[in-house]
Amino acid sequence: MGTYVDLAVGFARTGVTGYGGGPSTIPLIEYEAVEKYKWMTEEEFGEILALANTLPGPIATKMAAYIGFKVKGNLGAAVAIITHILPSIVAMISLLGVLYTFRKSPIVGGMVQGVTPVIGFMLAEMAYRFFENGRKGLGISRMLLFSAVSLVFVQFLGWHPGILIAVFLVSAFFIASRKEKAASHSNKIIMQRKEKIL
Repeated sequence: MGTYVDLAVGFARTGVTGYGGGPSTIPLIEYEAVEKYKWMTEEEFGEILALANTLPGPIATKMAAYIGFKVKGNLGAAVAIITHILPSIVAMISLLGVLYTFRKSPIVGGMVQGVTPVIGFMLAEMAYRFFENGRKGLGISRMLLFSAVSLVFVQFLGWHPGILIAVFLVSAFFIASRKEKAASHSNKIIMQRKEKIL
């Protein structure tokens, strides 16, 4: 039962404090899932985030669904999704009238402008950590090459990021499969040589 409570509390916190939509919520979800409750590693979170970006729908609810399912199955996914979106829905309905009434107020505009740099910093910090993971996993030259290729395709050729992520995932799958086959083949050759020697 404790894990359901942890899921509910963790995702309720991300729902309440995730001002600015899905991208701003991702660092908060990462903190809850990786650092606070240790439901997964940072590397696994990065892989799930990349996969979730290729699927349609809000990114934060997809992450909540996956993490909830990983921790406690179908019921865990339901708990994570409901507790993540419910506080936002209640707050939105409650405050909609007030915000609409004061939509031209400089105070409301100042609140939005004041939160924007915080969201930018959170996203920059997460991007730096992904940069470090990429550097460790691929090496600096390959990581910079893939980053440059991604920039060209997304910014200049107008590709959707999900398509590019899918291409990288499929490519990585085939490369890993080919390496596994090569390793298996070389192990067979070594075993055959050992048998011949014996």
